[in-house]
Amino acid sequence: MMTRILKRTALASAIAGICLTATLSHGASHREAPFITEIPKVDATDFYMFRSYETGREDYVTLIANYLPLQDAYGGPNYFDLDSDAIYEIHIDNDGNAQEDITFQIRFSDVQNDLQLNVGDAGETKAVSVPLKNIGGIGPTATDTDNVQARQEYEITVIRGDRRTGTHETVVNSTTGTTSFRKPLDNIGGKSFGDYQAYADDHIYSMAIPGCNVDGKVFVGQRKEAFAVNLGEIFDLVNTDPLGARDAEGAGDLADKNVTSLALEVPTACLTGTAVNGNGEPVIGAWTTASVRQARVINPDPMANGKGATVEGGAWAQVSRLGMPLVNEVVIGLKDKDAFNASQPMNDGQFIDYVTHPTLPELLEILFGVTAPNNFPRQDLVTAFLTGVPDVNMPVGVTASEMLRLNPAIAATAAAGQNDLGVLGGDNAGFPNGRRPVDDTVDVSLRVAMGVLADAADAPDGQLEYTDGVLLTASELQTVFPYLATPLAGSPN
Repeated sequence: MMTRILKRTALASAIAGICLTATLSHGASHREAPFITEIPKVDATDFYMFRSYETGREDYVTLIANYLPLQDAYGGPNYFDLDSDAIYEIHIDNDGNAQEDITFQIRFSDVQNDLQLNVGDAGETKAVSVPLKNIGGIGPTATDTDNVQARQEYEITVIRGDRRTGTHETVVNSTTGTTSFRKPLDNIGGKSFGDYQAYADDHIYSMAIPGCNVDGKVFVGQRKEAFAVNLGEIFDLVNTDPLGARDAEGAGDLADKNVTSLALEVPTACLTGTAVNGNGEPVIGAWTTASVRQARVINPDPMANGKGATVEGGAWAQVSRLGMPLVNEVVIGLKDKDAFNASQPMNDGQFIDYVTHPTLPELLEILFGVTAPNNFPRQDLVTAFLTGVPDVNMPVGVTASEMLRLNPAIAATAAAGQNDLGVLGGDNAGFPNGRRPVDDTVDVSLRVAMGVLADAADAPDGQLEYTDGVLLTASELQTVFPYLATPLAGSPN
């Protein structure tokens, strides 16, 4: 017996006037704002934007928004679906005014097959629903899901102008000719999947973007975490040696974790606008957000009325925001972390003191005896984090605001030649000119915070090679879309 249900929640009419308004939040990477810890499915962990370096894809920009942090591969039976009651968005500012011009919005639907087994003796049997995600092998193709009782699909909308009031058009799945895309199941383990990589790769789709003459690509699914950081040590009063060796063998605290990626590859010409820097090169800014309905009512009897555990309704409220890495983690004060995640770049003036008068260098001075920069207000940090670097990725007439900025006119560096310190390492195709998976944003951010871009007189210890001691093993990454590695399997582990 099999019952198929397609669930999309937009149940404002069922709220009947009962409204629970949520405090707004999110963080820059991994559980940094108080409220976001309560709703991890919409917690953005990392955001990447770079000129594609896969051979033959140089005219494309890759955007990767990672969500749902700290996934243990063995986390069954439900594993790590995204929230069908939320919207996930990637915003593009292509004229430097700190407002979105293009938004890619992704919404998920739950597809449920009530898989049942006949249980009993020869005299009487009953069809009983099974407790597992699947009851047999899956794949290797995306549509081989007869043994799966819960999976997800998604739709993509491209919005031009304001994210809520602009022009909305549906992206078409060029591979299937429909408007829906499949998200692969997480990597349950070797018995469920004979070849998980092949199965996941069958979920890479060509997509026709309205207003764009050339197709892009999309993949949404689980990947191996690529953010290399000693997370526990950083938050234990930087319990590491910031002037120690950069350990190429160090895996960091996230080496055994997975994450869920929303990866888009879009033709560059479909993203750039009219803003150009002094060399006539187009610059784009981008950030990712997630939003949920303002009202959530707990359903006291999910089985009786079939509406599920909660009923959601009301206007969308942004609870997640991420552009530059580490901003909400180590820049924004604890009392304002939720407010930052509810805000938009055009309103970032309210947080300016955290950039011009940062506390992290002062803490490092107290903890390790190094000398913090004294060039207040810290214009060097405004350049690195809020405007872009002149002659690299600063748009003409830019409005200071926090987001990733990329100059796609700068040629991509082949994977084998990438320097993980990006611009600081002489590789202008890397962070903070966008961000690639290999870029060591922790070490770069530590060095910038301590004044590597400031005058030596203002930052006497600014040229020290600050590090958290962890390097990403670049060989783990893919050199083709979606670039992040195949996720760790839940079994055997």
